[in-house]
Amino acid sequence: MRSEPAPGPVLRGTVIAAAAATSVVLVSAALGSERGHWGAALVALPLLVGVVVIAKLEYPRLLTAAWAALALMLAAIATGGLVAVTDASWAVGVHVAAAAGALAASLVTLVLSFRGEQVPLGPWRDYVTLTKPRIMTLLLLTGGAGMFVGAEGWPELGTFVAAMTGLALACGGASALNHVMDADIDRLMGDRTASRPVASGRVAAPRALEFGVVLMAVSFALLATTVNVLTAALALVGGLFYVVVYTGYLKRSTDQNIVIGGAAGAVPPLVGYAAATGSLALPALWLFLIVFLWTPPHFWALALMIKDHYAAANVPMLPGTRGVRETTRQILLYSIVMVAFTVAVGWWLGPVYTVAALALGGAFIVLAVKLRRDASRPHAVLLFHYSLAYLALLFVAAALDPLLV
Repeated sequence: MRSEPAPGPVLRGTVIAAAAATSVVLVSAALGSERGHWGAALVALPLLVGVVVIAKLEYPRLLTAAWAALALMLAAIATGGLVAVTDASWAVGVHVAAAAGALAASLVTLVLSFRGEQVPLGPWRDYVTLTKPRIMTLLLLTGGAGMFVGAEGWPELGTFVAAMTGLALACGGASALNHVMDADIDRLMGDRTASRPVASGRVAAPRALEFGVVLMAVSFALLATTVNVLTAALALVGGLFYVVVYTGYLKRSTDQNIVIGGAAGAVPPLVGYAAATGSLALPALWLFLIVFLWTPPHFWALALMIKDHYAAANVPMLPGTRGVRETTRQILLYSIVMVAFTVAVGWWLGPVYTVAALALGGAFIVLAVKLRRDASRPHAVLLFHYSLAYLALLFVAAALDPLLV
């Protein structure tokens, strides 16, 4: 009888980091360092949540101790707030005791994590692949542009680096979890996807799961402590929407999957804007909606290119459910709406951006019309690749506008 697999070094390292952060909570409470105290709590909390999620999904024997650590940390945070308001001596005692209990439970979790059958990590290059770096590049570009728009010029360098690092971690973590959840589909969709790390078996699903969840937890901790909590929450919500709503439900259940699921890919501009301003406003919403409207024609062009692959995996995409002609019609309609919207919001995003929206959008519609007239694969390939350049250049124009005008 095979034993339950042992957690890998990523999870163990996370437990150690959570325990270390909890120790800082205790020490800073004794020293009266309020900033360090709450900063450490913002690091410990998402890490402990990540450990509970991983334990729940893969390592049941860790679950009791992991839940205890999280519950006690939440109790410490709650009583810490009470201490700040009342300064009651009993609340101080409960606060310190809860934090100490969280530390003890974390150490128990760590000890338990060394039990079980060892599972290989797999090649390090595959962990880079799990983060989908090509997709991440475009997400970071739109997020960075959101910072420039929010700052109305150059954002503060340290905040920019922290925000983009945190966003990259969130995107990479969500992508890794997508690999885990879509492994069965990937094996059916041709050699390109079948060779992905989890689908091919080079990286075991538990290791990829640990990697993805921890990246998202670290993202929240980094953004909450170095940027602001709103930015951290937006990055987390975007990642969870992609993993839970799109990958977990929409992708396999409706041909409108990428219409609704496009909201996940539209979150990075909100993250960037919130990082620069600490709030959200209309320009952030316009950037979000631009990506949201861009997503259907972009992905439906891809769906036309590999419609047989989607059909083989039984993934409901528009070309397979409603036909090629209807897909090209929808692409053209969405393209017209998208371009009209991008030009209309030029009032807020500036003249340089507006000129770019007109020029880039005109070319987009021309390619959509050509695809509508001739739905051949070369025309779908051309629109797909142009759509990537289109979004990148449009957001570069939005970022440059406050610097040039």
